[in-house]
Amino acid sequence: MSPPHPFDPLSPAEIESAVTLVKKAHGDSLLFHVVTLQEPRKAAMTAWLAAPETAPRPARVAEIVVIENPAGTVYDGLVDITAGTITTWEKLSGMQPIITMEELQHVELVVRNDPAVIEQCVLSGVAREDMHKVYCDPWTIGYDERYGSGTRLQQALMYYRPDIDNTQYQYPLDFCPIYDGNKDAIVAIDIPKIRRPLRKDAPLDYHHLAQEKRGGYRTDLKPINISQPEGVSFDIEGNEVSWQNWRFHVGFNYREGPVFNNVRYVDNGIERPIFYRMSLVEMVVPYGNPEHPHQRKHAFDLGEYGAGYMSNSLSLGCDCKGSISYLDASMPTRAGGVRTIKNAICIHEEDDGILFKHTDFRDDSTIVTRARKLIVQNIFTAANYEYAVQWIFHQDGTIEPNVRLTGILNTYVMNPGEDTNGWGTQVYPGVNAHNHQHLFCLRINPNLDGGHQNSVFTSDAMPSPHPVGSVENFYGNAFYAKRTRLETPEQAKTNFDWSTMRTWDMVNENKIHPYSGKPVSYKLVSREVPMLLPQPQSLVWKRAAFARHTVHVTKYEDDQLYPAGRHVPQTSGEPSLGMPEWIGEGKDSIVNTDVVLWHTFGLTHFPAPEDYPVMPAEPIVLLLRPRHFFTNNPVMDVPPSYSVTPSQILAAKKGVYDATDKMSTLVVSGKTNGANGTNGTNGSCCKSS
Repeated sequence: MSPPHPFDPLSPAEIESAVTLVKKAHGDSLLFHVVTLQEPRKAAMTAWLAAPETAPRPARVAEIVVIENPAGTVYDGLVDITAGTITTWEKLSGMQPIITMEELQHVELVVRNDPAVIEQCVLSGVAREDMHKVYCDPWTIGYDERYGSGTRLQQALMYYRPDIDNTQYQYPLDFCPIYDGNKDAIVAIDIPKIRRPLRKDAPLDYHHLAQEKRGGYRTDLKPINISQPEGVSFDIEGNEVSWQNWRFHVGFNYREGPVFNNVRYVDNGIERPIFYRMSLVEMVVPYGNPEHPHQRKHAFDLGEYGAGYMSNSLSLGCDCKGSISYLDASMPTRAGGVRTIKNAICIHEEDDGILFKHTDFRDDSTIVTRARKLIVQNIFTAANYEYAVQWIFHQDGTIEPNVRLTGILNTYVMNPGEDTNGWGTQVYPGVNAHNHQHLFCLRINPNLDGGHQNSVFTSDAMPSPHPVGSVENFYGNAFYAKRTRLETPEQAKTNFDWSTMRTWDMVNENKIHPYSGKPVSYKLVSREVPMLLPQPQSLVWKRAAFARHTVHVTKYEDDQLYPAGRHVPQTSGEPSLGMPEWIGEGKDSIVNTDVVLWHTFGLTHFPAPEDYPVMPAEPIVLLLRPRHFFTNNPVMDVPPSYSVTPSQILAAKKGVYDATDKMSTLVVSGKTNGANGTNGTNGSCCKSS
């Protein structure tokens, strides 16, 4: 059996091996919060990628984070699986590791049986015998100055379900128990100054049983099937994916979910590196209601819970449609076992509309080529929200990270006639959905055209500085792209500017395009980039330093992966961890060196009734586009659907290229102006009339 690729996630056997070594050395009372691959050091990995037959294969190393039970002491460790040794074991102070799914599920059981919680439920209007109808969404407490970071805490957002099929988010309760994981007990209950009893309005549910009672589903929808009778156009060997000209490795870990390494594009037979590593590394969801304890609601969904840990098992025909390939993911259990998430990643192709087209108005000579795209998708559920994260690879060298938000709004109870004061929206009687943001952080380590030395520029659309009537701009119509090289991490703290439609260019200044004379580059195009709305020095602002600017740029370091810090739960933000630590005074040069670009993007959500009781998916899209990278349009070799030249038209269309989709059919409904309902094109959008 061949050894795993150095970028491959730990296998179940490797997880078990690492756990066995740790238990043998440090006892059986440990709770395992992280057992994951420590990605190979870049220097060693780069050497191996350049010469896999002769260079030393990087060792398989596992990162370990455990809590010693019942003391609550946290340890970080490294296990060299290849050598079978523990190489690092460090006791941590004042830090809490990521929260596991097992912890989240346990809190609800404790809440239902706690006498003080039961009394608050009764005061709110829940019958004592109905405690089995009480639910909670456990969140890390964020940070609470009463407790600090020394003990492991969660806050329980409380709800009630009259019936098991009702959505709990219609029936929020107004108090918030605090759970101590070390004591396995409720240690406090936060009670608001204004009490809001349980509302008992009729349920508004979104599942099929409720919809059938409301009159059923639409009956005018016909099936749409995606068929690839000759199979797919991509290949997967282990975790290495090849699709048309794309080549890349798909990894997966507990925190980021999918990770893309060694991303290349084959250009006229030459494999050209683009990115060494890219992934979503963090997100923060700050809520905008200032009433205590809502200020604590600002989840770091990746750093506090983990996209990998919260991943769904994707279903054929539902989450992914068509001819699908899947990758599983193996995660540790808290006891040190292995939990497998089946179908954690789906990979498939989709039609993508027109790739390019041109019709000459003189003679109707035409070429039309349809595009397709490759989608690598992971979906994770963070309590009430679902995040469908798609990494879309386009034929022209563009990469499109696409995040779709759906699921259910986080809600809070309202008194009749209560004013939300602008901090939220009543989306249903008694249901207050608070304003909030979803801010994601994308981490990109470029390796453009094989060069690990790169720079980053801002590019701003600017009018000419010369006035109308000047020699340089006599008619006043001139404008240009102003490029500014970011010299230091401090200067690189940059924000999006709508007035200039700012983009960012990752550039290899050592490779110059033969025609444009400009260096090869990839452009970050992102326009869904809200500013962090909590004010400077607020708790969220201090904890989520990465979200203070649209882009940061730092020098590459192997272990600088997580911009809010390695251990995020219960951090105070004093000092701010992650990004501010790495930047320091921000005076180092980031020109023509190994750099990492960090990009914060997302949306600000002012809820509306249309978002309730389940939210239609809202996409957030950004693009990574080649610029001055290819000598010309790189997709002219994609077979067209239809192509006819002027000379072929003159020759009565002899030799026309016709690969139109023979499965597409003409549907005539009602009267139209053209023959056969197609404006005189004989039923085809491709063929000349």
